[in-house]
Amino acid sequence: MTDSSATQTFVNLLTPSLSTDNSLAQDVRQGLAQTPKKLSSRFFYDARGSELFKQIMGLPEYYLTDLEHAILQNQRKEILFSFGLHSPFQLIDLGAGDAFKTKLLLQELTETKTAFSFVPLDISPEQVKLLLEDLGQSFAELKVTGLAAEYFQGLRWLNEHSKERKLVLFLGSNIGNFGPEKAQDFLCELRETLGPDDRLLLGVDLRKDPDKIRQAYSDAAGVTAAFNLNLLHRINQELEADFNLEQFQHFAEYNPLTGAMRSFLVSTHEQQVQVKALPESFQFEAWEAIHTENSYKYTLRQLKEMAQACRFEVQDIFTDASHGFADVLLKPQ
Repeated sequence: MTDSSATQTFVNLLTPSLSTDNSLAQDVRQGLAQTPKKLSSRFFYDARGSELFKQIMGLPEYYLTDLEHAILQNQRKEILFSFGLHSPFQLIDLGAGDAFKTKLLLQELTETKTAFSFVPLDISPEQVKLLLEDLGQSFAELKVTGLAAEYFQGLRWLNEHSKERKLVLFLGSNIGNFGPEKAQDFLCELRETLGPDDRLLLGVDLRKDPDKIRQAYSDAAGVTAAFNLNLLHRINQELEADFNLEQFQHFAEYNPLTGAMRSFLVSTHEQQVQVKALPESFQFEAWEAIHTENSYKYTLRQLKEMAQACRFEVQDIFTDASHGFADVLLKPQ
């Protein structure tokens, strides 16, 4: 733990295996040896991947950012009123990134002189440090604990170190990165870290026009394709692999029956890839795919059923004007 100022603290809970490329190597070894091949989306976000994702969020096709930003911009007073500002609390942002949307809540809370502290939690220590620097300039008086940790590791640590109420944010439809069963498991595990006075604000992308969803993950400018291909570039750089990125292409598909938006990297040639750091090689057939990402879309009915199964009560639902996205305030039962 290190203090960067009177109002800022940085805490790194990650073990060496989580803060180096060891976990990437393990994922590559397991994922490319299985059929069908798979790589985890958690490794998208190196420095280059994070920059590409910022570009994606500004694309006209990528509606998710704009819809949730509109909710937080226009209904932040109502969201915070529903949570209740009667006593000091911690605002905890899971997967904080650059806290682009969360800053709308920070602005409201600081302007109203609400008693709270901010805990941005992210798997990337570098990202947490960058955010602390940014917040030091934008919100100089804000008490911040930057936490480099996995979600539940960080939440357990916070429970041990503070008895204040918590408003936990899981925004950006990150719950959609899990399949329905794993999403419910995640929500139930999250429920176990919360007390009766805590709340969870969950961002959920709702079912809508299938073409609109598909285009959000396969934009005309090819930024999403570059983001997906950057996963292979990262493996080349960090694990001394020899992926030829020109022989792989991005492919995205949406299934309106299941709500599953899935992304793939498809080998356009029969080829063999060497990964020196393992050391192993992997054979690809022509048009063989690597599954890299899920982004499930939900109905509000599905969400309510999942919440109830995890002993949550839906306290409030905030949607944009098109009802394409929802930020749902969940209360532990």
